[in-house]
Amino acid sequence: MQKRTDNFSKFANQKKGSAVKEAFRQEKKKIKQDARAAGEEMRQRKKDKMRGLVTEPLKKSTKPGARKTAPTNRDERAPRAGAPNPSAAVAAAGSRPSGSARPITPAKSSRSKEFQATPVAGKPAPIALKTAEQMPLNKFIAHAGVCGRREAAELVKGGKVVVNGDKIFEPGFKVAQTDKVIVKGKQVYLQKNAVYILLNKPKDYITTANDPEGRKTVLDIIKGASPERVYPVGRLDRNTTGVLLLTNDGELAQKLTHPSFEIKKIYEVTLDRPVAKKDLEAVLAGVTLEDGFVAADACGYANAKDKNVVGIEIHSGRNRIVRRIFEHLGYDVRGLDRVMFANLTKKNVDRGKYRFLQEKEVRLLKFMNKSFVRKSKEEA
Repeated sequence: MQKRTDNFSKFANQKKGSAVKEAFRQEKKKIKQDARAAGEEMRQRKKDKMRGLVTEPLKKSTKPGARKTAPTNRDERAPRAGAPNPSAAVAAAGSRPSGSARPITPAKSSRSKEFQATPVAGKPAPIALKTAEQMPLNKFIAHAGVCGRREAAELVKGGKVVVNGDKIFEPGFKVAQTDKVIVKGKQVYLQKNAVYILLNKPKDYITTANDPEGRKTVLDIIKGASPERVYPVGRLDRNTTGVLLLTNDGELAQKLTHPSFEIKKIYEVTLDRPVAKKDLEAVLAGVTLEDGFVAADACGYANAKDKNVVGIEIHSGRNRIVRRIFEHLGYDVRGLDRVMFANLTKKNVDRGKYRFLQEKEVRLLKFMNKSFVRKSKEEA
């Protein structure tokens, strides 16, 4: 009977199945942690080897329960059956004893850039060699300060742009900052510093970067204002005065001149005779010109005592649109002055003078503030 009791107590003192499983899980977890630490150490050694750094041999873990790891030194590995022993061969040649750290020769730095830039087949290229951000060719030219995006597209289609030695005719052709872009025989680069200049344009100045006839241009007025090359946003006739924006920000210039954004512009028009009220109503209702229908957003007398002067708000960017509207109605335009463009006015800027835009003004332009964009029909 006593014997049965002893046997019973032996089984009774054993741990239950759940406790045994938990102990096994903990031991397995510890082995994995040790193996992970050994793996991290191994990867670090490989990185040091790639950098040309001499490292100490990997020490074997002496912690209880740690998994046995394979020898880290190639000479310490056991040879396969029938294979020659590398350690014996090294010893016979008078090399260093087995188990010592190998001297690592630093990587050669005399490789050419072309060789370094060529990725190995099947492997991703190094981070430093990733392709730079690309953009359409006409956008690149606009950001280089040559002209607006639409004008740049015309230059490309006209065969006046060469990229990396090849003449390109597609404005949407993708280029990167590292590409060599030549426009009209001159290499252009992306502008680093954006410049925004507001000019109160006087008469007898051409709104262009250069004039083949040798006439004065608006760039002559701001000559020396900035080392960056800027160009006018939109156009004003030779005899039209008022607000004109010049910048090297091609993206902003595209927004301010594209018809889809419907940027608001206000003009003061001086006519040869008083304007009849029915003609003001006709301007608001819209007239049909040779290039299509156009209507003003607002129109009225600028001065109740002088009906020869009219104010007109319009968002159309067609060439000479204000002059053509009143000439269509039988009036002769004696003076045309743009008093507002995209919420920019000529306040505190004398005729023929300029100033740089403030940071707040630039921010409003970039975010297309609703105050200078024409309201939609639903909002109206």
